[in-house]
Amino acid sequence: MQRKKNSQELGTEDINKLLVKMAVPASIGILVMSIYFIVDTIFVGQFVGTLGIAAITVVMPITFLISSMGMAIGVGGSSIISRALGGGNREKAYLTFGNMISMSLLLLVTIVMAGAFFEGSILFAFGAQGEIMSPASEYFRIILVGVPALGWAMMSNNVMRAEGEARMAMLVMMIPAVVNIILDPILIIWLDWGLAGAAWATTISYYMSALFAVWFFVSGRSDLKIKLQNFVLQLAVIKEIASIGVVTLARQGAISLLTIVLNHSLFTYGSSMAVAIYGIINRITMFANFPVLGITQGFLPIAGYNYGAEHWKRVRDIIQLSIRSGTLIAFGLFSLIMIFSSSIVSLFTSDPALLEQTPGALRLVFLATPLITVQLVGAAYFQAIGKARPALLLTLTKQGFFLIPLVFVLPQYFGLMGIWYSFPLSDLLAAGVTYWYLRREVSRTLEPKLSSPSTNGKEEIAAETIPH
Repeated sequence: MQRKKNSQELGTEDINKLLVKMAVPASIGILVMSIYFIVDTIFVGQFVGTLGIAAITVVMPITFLISSMGMAIGVGGSSIISRALGGGNREKAYLTFGNMISMSLLLLVTIVMAGAFFEGSILFAFGAQGEIMSPASEYFRIILVGVPALGWAMMSNNVMRAEGEARMAMLVMMIPAVVNIILDPILIIWLDWGLAGAAWATTISYYMSALFAVWFFVSGRSDLKIKLQNFVLQLAVIKEIASIGVVTLARQGAISLLTIVLNHSLFTYGSSMAVAIYGIINRITMFANFPVLGITQGFLPIAGYNYGAEHWKRVRDIIQLSIRSGTLIAFGLFSLIMIFSSSIVSLFTSDPALLEQTPGALRLVFLATPLITVQLVGAAYFQAIGKARPALLLTLTKQGFFLIPLVFVLPQYFGLMGIWYSFPLSDLLAAGVTYWYLRREVSRTLEPKLSSPSTNGKEEIAAETIPH
């Protein structure tokens, strides 16, 4: 009964309490994962060196691009599951979940095999040039073993949130981080495995997370039932999952393309030192944005469930609450980065050149941070309600439509500084476009439904079930 109640509460519990309930575990999970990435980079930076940081900077986007297949299936399928549970169609939720499992296993194994076969070409494409190639190859070969487990964990994480199991989803993200933090000093320092130790620590941690997700679904704790007949792929289900999941895949694809462009531009205008500078900034970005990303992750199942249940006022309220909360938090993070940039960078390296050049670049990259919530929540809303085309377009606004072109153009006039200028400018443009599009969608769809008498009655019935 408790598991069933978890999904139903998405449509009944007070919106403020519900967002906290869903966003806080997601934020904690992202925070712990971010701490892991930071600790991993600190260990590599202090005990392997600048080239080690550069190698990780090249390899990690590749592994996340491959594993994002699992994330894309998870986001696409979870959007369907949220709306199906909201509409009371549990069989569709079960069928979707079964197809998600089959799709994840088939795609991830196939892509990993291709990654191993084309290793050299892939690494070069992502910026492994000169002295970076050898350590990047060493790191990539080991990490690739763990990518299927990471993809499964990413898929499972989204499914857990879709059925209201925010705490379990948090644990899926926390387990690899905790395991990695424990294994890093053992493998890198005590056993003296260097960069290979960092890679094995990460790979082992991915499998621990995947095993926990498997246990959750087979132990009976999940609200979703695993039925063998649902593993048989159905074209209609695949298309529906893909139409929404492609948004996540496109986002990660854009990030990966951005990484290719960035690493080549950074190497051209600032050598391997500039690649290492961005590696540090990227880790700080993952850490600093964890509350806003958590709010976005918490927002998705709430919006999807209530849209499926036709609780239009709750849909509007969660949009407004998420944007207000995220923007306020993002402004606080922006202030901390501006004030303590030098102290933060000193945690990662003792290299004098990195200590001198990174803080200024860090402040520029974070200059428009208070605006990111509008872009993230706006794009997530269209994913949540199953509108793939606007979700795809809005997801690509920052990296695809603005940041990548700016990284091509601005360095021609400003050198390495032009790369750092590209980040706040793309944030500003993406937030403006997303706000306009989201406001138009709310005016055209939600507001007319909110003003109709039949809708008001439905909202009153829903409100009566909210516990006081």
